[in-house]
Amino acid sequence: MSPSVQLFRDQKYHELKGQCLQQGRLFEDPEFPASDESLYYDLAAKGKVEWKRPKDLCEDPHLLVDGMSSHDFHQGKLGNCWFVAACSCLALRKSLWQQVIPDCKEQEWDPKNPRKYAGIFRFRFWRFGEWTEVVVDDLLPTENGELIYCHSNVRNEFWSALLEKAYAKLAGSYQALDGGCAAEALVDFTGAVADSINLAEGKYGDAIPDQMKLFEDLMKVHKRGGFISCSISSSGRPSEAETEMGLVVGHAYSVTAIRKLRLGESLVFSFKAQKLFMIRLRNPWGKKEWHGAWSDSSEEWKKVSDSERKNLGLTVVNDGEFWMTFEDWCKNFTDVDICRTVNTSFFSLHKTWEKEMLYGAWAKHPEPLLNRSGGCFDNRETFLQNPQYLFDVKKAEDKVLVSLQQEDRRKYKKEGKGDNITIGFEIFKVEDNRRYRLHKLTVQERVATSPYSNTRSVFLRSTLQQGRYVLIPTTYIPGVPTKFILRLYTDVPSKLRELKADRPKMTCWSLLCGYPRRVTQIKVHSAEGLQKQDRSGGADPYVLIKCENQSGRSPVQHDTTSPVFNTQVIFYKKDMDSPVTIQVWNSSLLSDQLLGQAVLAASPGEPREQRRLRLRGRGGEEAAEVPGHISVTVLSSDDLAEL
Repeated sequence: MSPSVQLFRDQKYHELKGQCLQQGRLFEDPEFPASDESLYYDLAAKGKVEWKRPKDLCEDPHLLVDGMSSHDFHQGKLGNCWFVAACSCLALRKSLWQQVIPDCKEQEWDPKNPRKYAGIFRFRFWRFGEWTEVVVDDLLPTENGELIYCHSNVRNEFWSALLEKAYAKLAGSYQALDGGCAAEALVDFTGAVADSINLAEGKYGDAIPDQMKLFEDLMKVHKRGGFISCSISSSGRPSEAETEMGLVVGHAYSVTAIRKLRLGESLVFSFKAQKLFMIRLRNPWGKKEWHGAWSDSSEEWKKVSDSERKNLGLTVVNDGEFWMTFEDWCKNFTDVDICRTVNTSFFSLHKTWEKEMLYGAWAKHPEPLLNRSGGCFDNRETFLQNPQYLFDVKKAEDKVLVSLQQEDRRKYKKEGKGDNITIGFEIFKVEDNRRYRLHKLTVQERVATSPYSNTRSVFLRSTLQQGRYVLIPTTYIPGVPTKFILRLYTDVPSKLRELKADRPKMTCWSLLCGYPRRVTQIKVHSAEGLQKQDRSGGADPYVLIKCENQSGRSPVQHDTTSPVFNTQVIFYKKDMDSPVTIQVWNSSLLSDQLLGQAVLAASPGEPREQRRLRLRGRGGEEAAEVPGHISVTVLSSDDLAEL
């Protein structure tokens, strides 16, 4: 057993199988017995069900028949189209389903050696940051000799029914799988990063440029091994109602292909090109298809050559799979779930991301400095009483991917607490030398906000400038405890870590060397009117901020005498009388030149609003004035946990 794979309920597959073979019996799982408790968390919903093994349902059972495809299975009576849609996506990627069904040949029935069969199977799911192996027996729920839940369209194939059973075991019961989001199952199958798009809110049905940008993005996701599913919101309409065009409301469809279709030169289509942007979907029911343009038997296909149709895999049968134009897709569907497989391998032709992952929790505590469940940004008094995470952007500009995932709550459905909690996060640009928790938002910039959603995962892609940032994950309302994992992807290592301390730690050295007595925040916004340093009338300025033996420096701003710095630092001063010196320098190949400075006492009584200060030469406040001003905000407090 690989150390990276955890055992669910500590059940060891090979050990259990060996015991069954030795004793000449078929495995019966005591952790998920063939009983109503495994079917329902609400026993009032129970019906007449018989548990049968595959050998009782057909003569020649197999785990897989002729490999795996997205057509292998149908949904059954359970309202888990989202899970079945995710299975359709999984079936398209052999390397990924072989990870979910490990050693499938070893698990397969062997008709030549029936004594080697023990009625036990194992599956692996990525659960809350780690791969987890789940063991199940082969007793499956039936009515009148037929499987009632997920089943193959080949009578003697059972991988989908057994996979569904393992997933139900994780959730606590089959009924706990009723209703959900395909992205959740896809994350559990792959460890991918989930993202959701509301097509209606984004007005993708009307905005052609946005539509094209989305098409290219989704095609890239699909080509690089990601997964996509979609649905139509049931708001105002009964769930599973059928639209005029044959689509089912409140129902998850899997995307099985995204293509640009080449057409004859004489044809003119909505995208004003000789290519048509197409998307192929599959209904987990295995029937009920789109009736509009480019449906299986529509006139439009006559304009496409036989070879192109064969290349697209077009079949004129009601098998639940169909093509439609991307424009029609944007107009008819409302919600899209995307699972991005973020590449972290160094041996790749595509962009490689640096990944950081941390576990955390929102936890209630009556003491404000210890409370870690402060709610969203609207709760100004308690917002900063959430977990806080520090990271650095080292490049001048870097794309950042963030995924916040709460623990799966299906296992709490029996207690009436199975719904996802609404979560999200905020990102703030903070002082370049910050090492302790934020206690008040003053000079910091709020640079990114994720969507707030009651989905299991929330995702954000953002471009950030060089500097230090604090990411604050939150529940929407305060005081809701639950666990989460935070994943951050950047181009270069970000050193993601949790901020736990409120102030510098008191140590034995503090008695000898002194302990900070005052905290001071400085933000240098900009400068103007600086002395010209080159023939073109410009300069290459940067700002240096110093106090005691601490300092902070901005990046160089090129060819300007009116630079915008927006540089923040925070100092913990041992001597209350120590001044803060803000110097503006010109960067030069030979030797940097001081353009001017301002010296501040930085006491708590000084104005806290933005100030414009005259630059002076070396020396104190009485030094000679030099060309230029700087705009600064300075805040000081003798309470080290105030800022």
